[in-house]
Amino acid sequence: MLSALSLGISMAFAGAAHAAYPERPVTIVVPYPPGGTTDLLARTISMKLTKSLGQTFIIENKPGAGGQIGSQAVAKAKPDGYTLVMGNINSHGINAALYKALPYRPVQDFAPVIIVAETPNVMIANKDAPFKTFDEFMTYAKQNPGAISFGSTSIGGSPHMSGELLKAKGEIDMVHVPYQGAGPMLNDVLGGQIQVGFDNLPSSAGHIESGSLRALAVTTKERWPTFEKIPTIAESGVAGYEVSAWFGILAPAGTPDDVVQKLNQSIASALTEDDMIKRLDGMGARAVKNTPQQFADYIQSEVTKWTEVVKNNDLPMR
Repeated sequence: MLSALSLGISMAFAGAAHAAYPERPVTIVVPYPPGGTTDLLARTISMKLTKSLGQTFIIENKPGAGGQIGSQAVAKAKPDGYTLVMGNINSHGINAALYKALPYRPVQDFAPVIIVAETPNVMIANKDAPFKTFDEFMTYAKQNPGAISFGSTSIGGSPHMSGELLKAKGEIDMVHVPYQGAGPMLNDVLGGQIQVGFDNLPSSAGHIESGSLRALAVTTKERWPTFEKIPTIAESGVAGYEVSAWFGILAPAGTPDDVVQKLNQSIASALTEDDMIKRLDGMGARAVKNTPQQFADYIQSEVTKWTEVVKNNDLPMR
């Protein structure tokens, strides 16, 4: 009887502790360098959560190995809700297809909270490149096999895979140049060190709007609402081409469900606020707002999808 009573009291205290969450600062790990879309979205969400939940949500950039280092750190963190990760299509989808020995399991090692936003990738070019449209690019690429270098934000990331998919489906030859994040890659496209790059639209949007970079096409099946003038790769003649990037908050597996639900509801509420909608629109992104279970199911479907893409396009595993 005493044991049962003690257990009941212990559970009550645990429930009260979770209800009071957060009681101290929370760290959101961004497994990529500052300046990219994952980082921008994480910082935007952290400001909203700091305001709504009354504790500081701190961003910690922990880049490396295509998102593996930061993701692994969170997978091994104490599952108490005080260490989270802003994962994405790369860290929790493509990596499982590309790496033979991934140091974490994208599905089993995490408690998905919510997908924050989705965005197309965009194919960008130096404004002085010898092609001004996607059609002109394809003509140039076919006439000059191997002469074009395309940059991406990391090895195995969705921008990299966007380029590899174009090589396969468009039957062109390009040289891949990987970078540690969007910032360095954009600098080299701007400077003309490489002719083209693939990036998440939000981190390139400002350069596109200012005219410092030329947008050749987006990778989604349909044109993006806030950038409707940019054609899709599919509509430009590359049949069956489609890549969509997503970004979401995850906690370590075993994090109490009430903590996960509280974070889900707080973020979902923030995503409905006018200033947040406006900011996402300006970045070329849009809110998703799903449940933890829907997010978990989606991660599983992404792992399956990209495993098939890697296999069907004979891309080498690492």
